[in-house]
Amino acid sequence: MKRRNFSKILTSSTLVFNMNSLNQLDKYAQELASTDRMPVLFLGHGSPMNAIEENEFVDGFRALAKTLPHPKAILCVSAHWYTRGSKVTAMENPPTIHDFGGFPRALFEVQYPAPGSPELAQETKDLLDPVMVELDETWGLDHGAWSVIKHLYPKADVPVIELSIDYTKPAAWHYQLAQQLRHLRDKGILIIGSGNIIHNLRMVDFANFNRDNYGYDWAIEAREILNGWLLDGNYEALLIDRPEEQSLRLAIPTPDHYLPLVYSLGLQQKGEEISLFNDKLLAGSLSMTSAKIS
Repeated sequence: MKRRNFSKILTSSTLVFNMNSLNQLDKYAQELASTDRMPVLFLGHGSPMNAIEENEFVDGFRALAKTLPHPKAILCVSAHWYTRGSKVTAMENPPTIHDFGGFPRALFEVQYPAPGSPELAQETKDLLDPVMVELDETWGLDHGAWSVIKHLYPKADVPVIELSIDYTKPAAWHYQLAQQLRHLRDKGILIIGSGNIIHNLRMVDFANFNRDNYGYDWAIEAREILNGWLLDGNYEALLIDRPEEQSLRLAIPTPDHYLPLVYSLGLQQKGEEISLFNDKLLAGSLSMTSAKIS
């Protein structure tokens, strides 16, 4: 419907029309003009200490950043926003959430003051229709987001929003939901899944945390299986809810850190390839394996 016809229908007694909001949305639509397609990332975020330490994984994130076009905004699916139902952060200035304990004070003092984007949040909500998505103003940026994004864009000058993971839904549902967001890639939006493909905290070998590429036998086997499926494009096999293989049951005891990978895979389009980096095991029961799709 044309705006002039729409205006005739509305009256002051039925609606107070906010022209400032409309102008902001018009401006946002213009800013999101078509661009070259943005890549998609899955980042193995590992320990929150990666936010302040210097190590090979941080070097890997920084090297990745040099290969990326500068995005207009970032949409992050973090393992650490695990909710009933789907939500998207919609505030102007998301707080830096320190959602962990037992770490040095220096880590709690880190702030990542990237702006939010209520407009992108609304666009995301619209694209995911008919799934009900709540516009949330109470969350912010958890460490699954800021601890890795800060190495890609240390100036915190790119707007960031988060999309939560609905823990009531199976992997195939999340894969299909992600496909509804593909449009954003052509509008300058960088979409990041942040988790860990192999993530069993109960079995972490802290005594060997700094040992290079160290994994239990089951973790080595799980990485070979999962990486093989990734590189072969066998995504049907990767939509795991209840793995049959013992190694995969140990690698993915809960789906929270695995499902961000499923979102990234759902955003891949025909003709695109996936490449792995930071592909090492850590402390016996974790993997830092990360991926770029382009």
